[in-house]
Amino acid sequence: MPDRPRRLRLAAVNIDGVLLDDTFSPLIHRFVTRRGGTYSAEVERSIFSQRQADAGRALAAAVPQPMTGEEALVSYFEERAAHLADHPVEITEGAVPLLERLRAAGLDVVCYGGLSASHFDEHLGAHAGLFTPPRYICTNDVRPGLREITAHFKLDHGQVLFIDDVARVAEAARALGAPFVGHPSRYEHSHQAALMREAGVRHVVRSLDEIDEALLRTLDEEAAAGTVWPTTASDGPARTGG
Repeated sequence: MPDRPRRLRLAAVNIDGVLLDDTFSPLIHRFVTRRGGTYSAEVERSIFSQRQADAGRALAAAVPQPMTGEEALVSYFEERAAHLADHPVEITEGAVPLLERLRAAGLDVVCYGGLSASHFDEHLGAHAGLFTPPRYICTNDVRPGLREITAHFKLDHGQVLFIDDVARVAEAARALGAPFVGHPSRYEHSHQAALMREAGVRHVVRSLDEIDEALLRTLDEEAAAGTVWPTTASDGPARTGG
């Protein structure tokens, strides 16, 4: 990749499911199924990358028992805390080398997600030097937050590469014409890979190592040419990592 990319200026990387391992899919699946609900793609779509209040209402709606959205959130986070006490959050394999490659490619890097900045500080604070201030942007109030992240850095939508594990974010990126790499969960009950294919995501990777110099060059070329998303259904996704 050239010393300075032709079009890309910033990589915005989601925290949970990309830089940190996916602890949400398994816990949400367990929350729903243990209460007699059916876990489906529509359930994921209604919960993932939503504001916490909206996700709570969707969680409550997914189970066949009386529960308010607030009650669902309280129960979910209690179960999450208990689970993480025995299964701590871990940095995803390849996450730090990815951040180093993004910086070496001439990009600023910011992290984003729905939890507070303390979540970033706790798990990624040791690598804060790889990020551009403010280093982390909480998007809970502005889900999915692509417009706000882009505006914060005073950039155009085609200048920000988003790397995320949720198809709803991919759909928002497509609506804006923003470059996108999907890193869907490999959890056996996850629907995100299929939903990304439906959304027409060109670049879906199973490993962060696949976001290499060659792919970054391709993404920059597509951004410069305005071809980051297929124009017709027949164009389809261009690359799926294996």
